[in-house]
Amino acid sequence: MTSRIGILVLLFLITFQSHAESFRALVDGIHTVSLSQPEGITVPLSYISSSLIVIEGDTRFFRGIQLELTSPRTFLNHRGYLAAVLYGSLNRVPGVGVADLVGRRLAFDPIPARIQTVYEIPIREGHGLRTSPFATVLTDVVDPSSFPLLFRLMPVMQGIPGAVERMVFNLNVRPILSNEGAVRINFRYPDNLRGRPFTVLLNGEIIENPGNERVLREGEHSLVVLSEDYRNHSSRFIVERAKVLDLMIELQDPTPLLIFEGPENARVYLNNVFIPNPRVFRPVEPGFYEVRFQVGDFTVIRSLTIQRGRTYRVAMSLDLDITESE
Repeated sequence: MTSRIGILVLLFLITFQSHAESFRALVDGIHTVSLSQPEGITVPLSYISSSLIVIEGDTRFFRGIQLELTSPRTFLNHRGYLAAVLYGSLNRVPGVGVADLVGRRLAFDPIPARIQTVYEIPIREGHGLRTSPFATVLTDVVDPSSFPLLFRLMPVMQGIPGAVERMVFNLNVRPILSNEGAVRINFRYPDNLRGRPFTVLLNGEIIENPGNERVLREGEHSLVVLSEDYRNHSSRFIVERAKVLDLMIELQDPTPLLIFEGPENARVYLNNVFIPNPRVFRPVEPGFYEVRFQVGDFTVIRSLTIQRGRTYRVAMSLDLDITESE
């Protein structure tokens, strides 16, 4: 089995001469590879068919392109008649039909006698793709600028049997996604505090130009905003694979807020000043305060130190303490 894999890898992963060659192709379909179609597109091919492979949109989250060729079961008895050929750097983008083209041959592989054959084309460095018993990986990275590519089925023997000529092969092409996504951090400012400085920590590290889009590994991340002019902010967010998250951060006025809670008939005083509507948040200056709740003849007094950028809830509760003894 190991020697069989080695032969396939050697045949498919040959790096061909850099000069272009002329050839005629019958283009039966176009595969458009994009994030919007992660499951890929399937095009039926005959033994002399080709398919154009086009990349559309953002490729930042692509490690490569996967080509899955499904052969009919009857092909198992006709090994060695066909090869798969891959071309890049085409001189033009052909439409469906017969086309005379010039391109650089990237790979050549006699199609093995099995139902499914998988090829993987890396399109960025550090792609992490590895040849295995289930997939053959092109050794060279194919830059996205080399697209479109042309995948071609080609007879490699004379006297092709009529059974092979009538066969239908299905080629599915889809992106191989990385385990990354991206985040765009947007900030909304209080009307009276626009343009004040602040520091952003992403996963514990200070980042410059926090409004720029950043590629991150999928999963949970932490965000902290520190400032003398806004309230400090701390939150966590989830980045999904191959998706861009728009994250809105509401920067808030650092003036402390104070709210009181207690019985309906309680009168509340702050530094001996009566507080109407105590259940409404009210801004206060930092400093030392005395709070007094008064319910009839019952009075509770507490001291409170208020700091900048904090919110305080002062609540009075009346409870019954019941004990039992013999």
